Amino acid sequence: MTEHVEYDEFGLFHENAQEYGLPFDQPPVVRRVEADMGDGRHLSALQWKDAEPELVLLHGGAQNAHTWDTVALALDRPLLAIDLPGHGHSDGPGPRPVAQLNATSNATDVARAVRALAPQAAAVVGMSLGGLTTIALAAEAPELVRKVVLVDVLPGITGERAKHITDFVNGPQSFASLDDLLDLTMQFNPTRSPASLRRGILHNAEQQSDGTWVWRWARHRPEAPADRSEVSGATQSMYAGLWDAVAGITVPFLLARGMRQDSVLGDDDEEELHRRLPSARVVSFDGAGHSIQGDMPLELAALIEEFVFGP
Repeated sequence: MTEHVEYDEFGLFHENAQEYGLPFDQPPVVRRVEADMGDGRHLSALQWKDAEPELVLLHGGAQNAHTWDTVALALDRPLLAIDLPGHGHSDGPGPRPVAQLNATSNATDVARAVRALAPQAAAVVGMSLGGLTTIALAAEAPELVRKVVLVDVLPGITGERAKHITDFVNGPQSFASLDDLLDLTMQFNPTRSPASLRRGILHNAEQQSDGTWVWRWARHRPEAPADRSEVSGATQSMYAGLWDAVAGITVPFLLARGMRQDSVLGDDDEEELHRRLPSARVVSFDGAGHSIQGDMPLELAALIEEFVFGP
């Protein structure tokens, strides 16, 4: 019988701090909060510190709010890290399989959550799917988005550039043990430490009564695959609209771009950004891939601090 693994959601922050040399005199003040979507669903979030959140952080697809833990520790500011619909502790987005990865529908839910939990935030920071959701949010509720920070994402990502991500997401539905899950995760993240990946798994997966493990977001994945034509059509329509939304953004805009091979962006994406929004600022991270918050969290935190709160 597989051994039960103890998990304390708020008991691992000292590991983040130790790995990256951050001070850790006492555990940070972090608690679970939720926002009512008005239809029986709720979005869950982590609120850091007992003060009005100064930042909103949105994770990528198949991730959760804990992907920002090291960044949040380094920033040491009040902030709100939201679990997107169908991810982490949040309820699913609805019955259609496309909706879980749709930035436009996500933005509607996120707007309700931000209005309820972080209406005065100075910026919204979004990585991957969270970044696309940030763009959609800026179009739907511009009063909530005072500055934009995107982490390695822009509209129109090609399937080939994101193949390593989709291959990982479309992997096994369940795993016999935590070690099996860790082995697979290490294959797709060879530059990350086993300790950091194990933390990520504990936050992003849950052990079943029979000892097996499933991803938290996979709870909302349909048993039957979505119709590919429906997914493709919805994705292309969403991307076209999001590029138009980028062009309409009037607040300060920053793109943090990973430069390793596992980034999903190319020079053509950056060129299109400058064509659509000449005022956009781009900062390259040579030592990071797609998940800059995992590869170079301290450097990303310093950039966010300078861009959002600097002179």
